[in-house]
Amino acid sequence: MSAAVRRKAVGIWIRVSTEEQAQGESPEHHERRARLYAEAKDWHVREVYHLEAVSGKSVAGHPEAQRMLKDIRSGHITGLVFSKLARLARNTKELLEFAEIFREYGADLVSLQESIDTTSPAGRLFYTMIAAMAQWEREEIASRVAASVPIRAKLGKNLGGQATYGYQWVDGKLILDPKEAPVRVQIYELFLEHRRKKTVARLLNEQGHRTRNGSPFTDTTIDRLLRDPTAKGLRRVNYTRTTDAKKQWQLKPEEDWVHHEVEALISEDTWVRCNAILDERRAGRKRPSRKPVHLFAGVTYCQCGEKMYVPSNSPKYICYTCRNKIPVSDLEAIYHNELHGYLLSEEHITDYLARHDGLIRTKEAGLVQLEEEQVSVAREMDKVYRLYLDDGISRDGFAARYQPLEERQKQLNDQLPAAQAELDLLRVQQASSQQTIAEARDLHSKWADYSLDQKRSIVEAITNRINVSTDTVEIDLLYIPLAGTDAAKATRPQGFIAATS
Repeated sequence: MSAAVRRKAVGIWIRVSTEEQAQGESPEHHERRARLYAEAKDWHVREVYHLEAVSGKSVAGHPEAQRMLKDIRSGHITGLVFSKLARLARNTKELLEFAEIFREYGADLVSLQESIDTTSPAGRLFYTMIAAMAQWEREEIASRVAASVPIRAKLGKNLGGQATYGYQWVDGKLILDPKEAPVRVQIYELFLEHRRKKTVARLLNEQGHRTRNGSPFTDTTIDRLLRDPTAKGLRRVNYTRTTDAKKQWQLKPEEDWVHHEVEALISEDTWVRCNAILDERRAGRKRPSRKPVHLFAGVTYCQCGEKMYVPSNSPKYICYTCRNKIPVSDLEAIYHNELHGYLLSEEHITDYLARHDGLIRTKEAGLVQLEEEQVSVAREMDKVYRLYLDDGISRDGFAARYQPLEERQKQLNDQLPAAQAELDLLRVQQASSQQTIAEARDLHSKWADYSLDQKRSIVEAITNRINVSTDTVEIDLLYIPLAGTDAAKATRPQGFIAATS
């Protein structure tokens, strides 16, 4: 696999309204600024989504927005770059929805104006804030709905959703379904006879029975129907709630449950015997062992460019392509020791941040100067053109004066987005530096005390990648002030010999 294929694939979002275009904010300017930022991060721009002259009040239904979301869900792109949040969506509800989708699929949002880049440590805080806002909104809606549920449940009203298999709603009452009820009874009878959920499902399917939506019965469906107390004449409501946006369910406290008597399909004794068998099998089932998670999985790369993994029967990170190896314990020791090399004295860090801040101010001043010159050149071009229209200058004189101004205007149109992209990158780095330094210090000082999960979360936050060659390990942390090098290189412990076969 080539290095180009492994580069992060991103899309560029261009939305400039008619009014903004009239003010000189061209789509080309925004696209070039985003492309230059992506180039500086070594990202591959795979798609550009054009929404020129489209209002930001609601963009979710636009074909380009739907194409972008489809590309995010499929993994065609793993990030979206745009000039500022208002360009993505001015509607707060749509912005929250977009951010939730990106977070769900592990994609990144990059807003240049606000210096939000969720590939960076500081930028990830944006997702935390967005998640908090979305959660607050969901809880507000859920609380209003939840307040009415217990009342409707106690009154025996339908709380929504289909009736359980074997029953149907008629005029607001739950009664037996003449087609499904005999099949529901047969489920209990077959289970008592064979004591296997998969066997019951197979026998029902062989007889031509299907679930309500036309699908074959499965052991999961059989388990759910066997557990449901409605069959013994006791309809249970207000006993579950959703816990997150993925609609995962959990049981409410039993004191909140509401029960209503309905016509029974089977005796209570039959229901109890079937559930006792289910409980017995569940208690005897061994839980699967937890798959081991290694500290540097996902960020460790071989010299050939491929990721390195730790097989279940090996204590080493291994490249499956060229068989390069390094012991897990060696890589952990190197990483821990190298953290200390990154953590310069307080004076060095303060000096670094001050120099970085000074560089940003210099770039900001340069950008302002370019913008002012752009306005000045446009004003001068207009002045020369009006002079020519008023016959105050000859054709040759007009060309001699206007052409240099036009050339300078083209140069400025190229220089401005480049200067903005450079400033965008510096601001993102500045926002992430202090957080990365703090997390690296914390990890180094508490290395022996932290659990694997705690270490792993910090490693993911501060580590760009670890490159392992035959004799060196190169650790690339995110936005750490380095002592004159692009990345620290640590030699493997003396005596370690890399296996070549």
